Amino acid sequence: MYQVLCRFDSIVKFLVKKNIYIMRQMANAGLWKGKKLRTILHSDLDNFYASVELLRYPDLRDKPIAVCGDIEERHGVVLAKNLIAKKAGVATGDVIWQAKKKCPDLIELPAKFSDYLRVSKAVRKIYERYTDRIEAFGIDECWLDVTDSVSMFGGGEKIARAIQQSIKEEIGITASIGISWNKIFAKLGSDVNKPDGIFQITLENYKNAVWNLPCDKLLYVGKVTAEKLRRQGINTIGEIAQSKKEKLVALLGKWGEYLHTFANGNDLTTVLRKEEERNIKSIGNSLTNYRDLEDEDDVKILIYLLSDSVASRLQDAKFGCAACIKINIIDSQLNRYSKQGKPLNAVYFGTDIAEFALQLFRKVYPWNFPVRGVGVSVSEFTFGTEQMDIFFDKNKRERDERLEKALKNLRKKYGNTIVQRATILKDERLCKMDIREEHVIRPENFFGKQ
Repeated sequence: MYQVLCRFDSIVKFLVKKNIYIMRQMANAGLWKGKKLRTILHSDLDNFYASVELLRYPDLRDKPIAVCGDIEERHGVVLAKNLIAKKAGVATGDVIWQAKKKCPDLIELPAKFSDYLRVSKAVRKIYERYTDRIEAFGIDECWLDVTDSVSMFGGGEKIARAIQQSIKEEIGITASIGISWNKIFAKLGSDVNKPDGIFQITLENYKNAVWNLPCDKLLYVGKVTAEKLRRQGINTIGEIAQSKKEKLVALLGKWGEYLHTFANGNDLTTVLRKEEERNIKSIGNSLTNYRDLEDEDDVKILIYLLSDSVASRLQDAKFGCAACIKINIIDSQLNRYSKQGKPLNAVYFGTDIAEFALQLFRKVYPWNFPVRGVGVSVSEFTFGTEQMDIFFDKNKRERDERLEKALKNLRKKYGNTIVQRATILKDERLCKMDIREEHVIRPENFFGKQ
């Protein structure tokens, strides 16, 4: 009897230890919080622009192709390429003459963004068969939280294969899909077996699958951050994960904490639903101009054009006012400058955005060279609440609102270029441009509320 009790006690101790081990594993991954493990997919459409173009020109499938920006508008760089061009050394971002030097037989195709957007929306319809939690990360990438769908459709891998097959059969392109319990690792997984591959990163394999990768493979680790890490002897994602958080914070500020969280698989941010639009972090427009801008009068035209477009989107989104404005500048030598700041009152109208953006421009730009391109964006939305200073002119605000409403109605009925500022009319080419058709909206992603 004593031996039986001892054996029973040993079994209990073993099970307790095993359970504690599993709990520790989950705790180390930030998952032991009374919640079940999530199943998150990251779908990345392979060579997206080039793949869409090959739907139009199937006879080019065996030839090297590159989708390029408009040379006349000075966007003459490679935006995407097929695998044949990639193997020849063509890289995204190459100037066209560089790409042709690497691959003399390269076939250039102009970008048609309206077609890419249409295909992207069609693919999203396929995702919606499996979940309503779909968060875009660019036109060709999405996260999908299928946690609540696995009981109906099977596990994450089964759903991923079904999505891949549907995209291939119904659209005619391929997707690479990563699967994990968090968004960061799911995105890493989608890069492993490209093209048309699936890779799952789990609690059991994540150290082997993730930690040996170079640190710049981790989302949001750019060249500058990677170089700072390498100077400290941190070369891999695993070395980020095993570094002391305090050391990373001292080196990178708040980013150090984020990267430590990501590398350890502790990202618990949710995949947003479509209706959760208020998680948009910023709204902005940028333009590489058709000619160099030689003086402030030139720049002012572009800033007002961009600011009107940003204000229009801000109003359409019903985010209230924006408390922060940022300007980005690139000069003719491809040097970049940026500055952001907060005006005295939160902004809502194009004039207010433009005037403050122009102030930021004057503070940051040294005029060593002419300006090639400008970007204006707004952030820190008030969502209907706004703090005004004591000199705020309410009557002027009401007049501005009535004017904006009248202009908005005219533009809605007759097009965005029907009414223009006198400043913009100085440039015959820019005043005809409907810049609102091109935009950049950035989701909050990892830095919103949990």
